[in-house]
Amino acid sequence: MKGAWWKITAVILLFYTLVGGLLLSVPRLDILNETIRNLYYHVPMWFGMILVLLGAMIYSIKYLRSNNLHDDLWASELTNTGILFGILGIVTGMIWAAFTWGEPWSNDPKQNAAAVGLLFYFAYLILRGSFKDDDQKAKISAIYNIFAFAVFIPLIFVLPRLTSSLHPGNGGNPGFDQYKSDSNLRLVFYPAIIGWTLLGVWFTQLRVRMKKAEDKILDID
Repeated sequence: MKGAWWKITAVILLFYTLVGGLLLSVPRLDILNETIRNLYYHVPMWFGMILVLLGAMIYSIKYLRSNNLHDDLWASELTNTGILFGILGIVTGMIWAAFTWGEPWSNDPKQNAAAVGLLFYFAYLILRGSFKDDDQKAKISAIYNIFAFAVFIPLIFVLPRLTSSLHPGNGGNPGFDQYKSDSNLRLVFYPAIIGWTLLGVWFTQLRVRMKKAEDKILDID
C-alpha cells in the first residue's frame, strides 16, 4: 500500500482502542468483570494474525507462479509478523485465563490447538534456515507455508468446537456476539481489528525494506 494514510489510520485506531478500551463502559458479566476489556487486544491480535498469515499464504502461491524472490520475501516477513501476533495472542490469552479460569494454562483444547498451530510456523522458520540456496529455500518454504495455513485454520477454528472447551464460542460455550450487539464493545472491537491488522502490515513493510537494504549492503561488499 502506497502513501501514509493507512499508517495514520493504524495509529489513530490503535490509540482509540487503547483509550476506548480503558474508559468506555463494558457489560458487567459474572467472572469476567473488567477483564472483558482484553477482548479489544487478545481477539483483534488473533484476527490480525489470521489475516497476515493469509497474506503470507497468498504471497507463497504468487512465488510458486512467478519465481520472484520479492514474493518470497513478503511471504516470509508476513509469516514472521503472524508468528509475533500469535505469541502476543497466546500471552494475552494466558493472562485472561489466569483471572477467569484460575490458571494461565489449563490444557484447554483451544489453547493446545493454538500452541500446536504456532509450532507448525516455528518449524517454517527452522525450514527456511536449513537451506542455503535462495531459490530452493523459497520454493520449499512456499509449499510448506501453504500447508501450514491449511492445517492452522482447522486447528484453531474447527477442532476446538468439536470438544468440551472453556473458551467462549467453543464446545457449546457461548461466545461474545450477544454482548457485542448490545453494548459499547463493538464500538471498539471492530476498529481494533482493523488497527492491529494495519499495524501488522506496517511492521512487515518495515521488515521487507530492512531486508532489502541489508541485501544491497552485502552486494556492495
